[in-house]
Amino acid sequence: MSSKKVKSANDASSSRDGLGGGESVIADHGRRRSTCGYCKSPARSSISHGLSAETLTVSDYQALIDRGWRRSGCYLYKHEMDKTCCPSYTIRLKASDFVPSKEQQRVSRRLERFLDGKLDVQPSEQTVASSSLGTTRSEEKSNVEPVMDDLSKTIDQAVQLCIQSGEFPSNMQIPKASVKKVLCDKRKKLAKGPEQLLYTSNVAFPIAAAIKRTLTSEKVEMEGNKLSPETISEILLSAMSKLGEAPGISIKVSKGHINFLSASKASLSEKDVVPNETLHAKKDSRKLKLEMRLKRSSFDPEEHELYKRYQLKVHNDNPSHVVESSYRRFLVDSPLIYVQPSGENDEKVVPPCGFGSFHQQYRVDGRLVAVGVVDILPKCLSSVYLFWDPDYAFLSLGKYSAIQEINWVRENQARCPSLEYYYLGYYIHSCSKMRYKAAYRPSELLCPLRFKWVPFEVSRPLLDKKRYVILSDIKESQNQCSLLPHASETLATSEHEEMEQGETNDHFMGGSDDDEDEEMDESESEDAYIESDIDNIVIGLYGSQYRYKVKETPFRFRSLLKLIGCHQCLPLSNSHADNKTKRWIWKDLRKMLNPVGRKQLEPMLQSYRKVVGDELSERMVYEIR
Repeated sequence: MSSKKVKSANDASSSRDGLGGGESVIADHGRRRSTCGYCKSPARSSISHGLSAETLTVSDYQALIDRGWRRSGCYLYKHEMDKTCCPSYTIRLKASDFVPSKEQQRVSRRLERFLDGKLDVQPSEQTVASSSLGTTRSEEKSNVEPVMDDLSKTIDQAVQLCIQSGEFPSNMQIPKASVKKVLCDKRKKLAKGPEQLLYTSNVAFPIAAAIKRTLTSEKVEMEGNKLSPETISEILLSAMSKLGEAPGISIKVSKGHINFLSASKASLSEKDVVPNETLHAKKDSRKLKLEMRLKRSSFDPEEHELYKRYQLKVHNDNPSHVVESSYRRFLVDSPLIYVQPSGENDEKVVPPCGFGSFHQQYRVDGRLVAVGVVDILPKCLSSVYLFWDPDYAFLSLGKYSAIQEINWVRENQARCPSLEYYYLGYYIHSCSKMRYKAAYRPSELLCPLRFKWVPFEVSRPLLDKKRYVILSDIKESQNQCSLLPHASETLATSEHEEMEQGETNDHFMGGSDDDEDEEMDESESEDAYIESDIDNIVIGLYGSQYRYKVKETPFRFRSLLKLIGCHQCLPLSNSHADNKTKRWIWKDLRKMLNPVGRKQLEPMLQSYRKVVGDELSERMVYEIR
């Protein structure tokens, strides 16, 4: 029995879903093995279960992602958490409880300063961004940028010295040093002596964050103040003194900042500094406009071109992997049945855009700079993927888009009260590139066994010890990880049954349905086929449907065969099917219901019911072709 070919249902007629109208039609691919894009293991160590969907209601997909499923185009996958190399936990947060961190607030302010023309961009970034938007800010700073560039290089050399000496870990992601000019008014305000503050750098802060990401929580606690920006700035100051001093410039540190001062007030003439009044006047005249447009998922050549640039420059993809067909399968095709509000009653449960798959475009003065692919479901906005213009990497658009998507949920909850959560895809604790997702707080992870939501702060100590953890097993977690008493109390009060972006996404890293790197695993373990009640699973065959019965009586079997083609045959069957189709149905039903057919089919149904659950197996159509 072969699985039905997947086709996009994005253009299917709008369904009232009810939110239960329409139907989900899926085909089961069973266990899949593939190479892992996270741990880069050469073996096929990533183990998942795969389904393909012809159509899928938003209610059914909401239920699936709350059992650990995700989609890539029309392909659905769920990792076998106790067997796969990198267990992937579904992560979400309640939008109304979101508290942005200082770093996330800085991202928003940085973009606002860029739009206002107040952001000092590095030369390599400024050249591209300015030319694309018709600005000439780089010319204004031509006199001072060479000095700033030299100071940035000095800091980078100091960082390398610290790594070589062992003061900084060698495996951390090294942030690029950024040196900024101090404007005239601020110089006068900070002046305390003959020295004049010219430039400053806050590189100690991202270095502190980078070091913490490379250490476990226990080591972070042990190191204490050694990881503070203040201490790191002192270490860098010592390293820079070994490199030699820049002529006419002295270096001091203050509250984690590295400051460059000049003893001579005439060392930088006033003509090199743009007066604040003039600066503000020029910035106001070229203020940029950011637009966000949410549209139904569909192919857009402009989006595809941006996707190609992003994959080639950011992820170093092979050009043959970013062709239009693969892009369509990955980010355009969607099995979700679109639901739109139509009437007063619907306005209370469906947001103005409806439910389904969407692309959120971010445009700066008309130029497309980022696209967020999202699914909007009855209880959440689920981030699928984000791609952005590499020329605007300095704006951290992945983080910015996640904040905007959280705000979108907040704003639309007023009209659609059930819409409460923001899903960021999968979280892999052992993958450093995934750690940013847990920074959106307060987040929670899905227990892979009992499908209950557990606060991330409770889960983290467990995941520091083991990759695969049954998160909801509080007693076992306390025994294994010696959680503090208050942690179990937090878990007990937070295990509510409510629902909840990449960069990647997912912001966020997405899966792929390309078979060239995957293979079906025929050697299923015995525990995959534990005996279970598979009665009432909905079987689809040539457009006809019926509920499977383990103990089918000979009389019912003969009745099913006899009634094929009659108007009252099987629910939703095609009463106008031609005789050839009726003979196919008769033949395949006979195969399925005889002892040999049952022996082949029932293990498949048991595996399917295990991964999707009882309720969905009796609601979705298990398509056989």
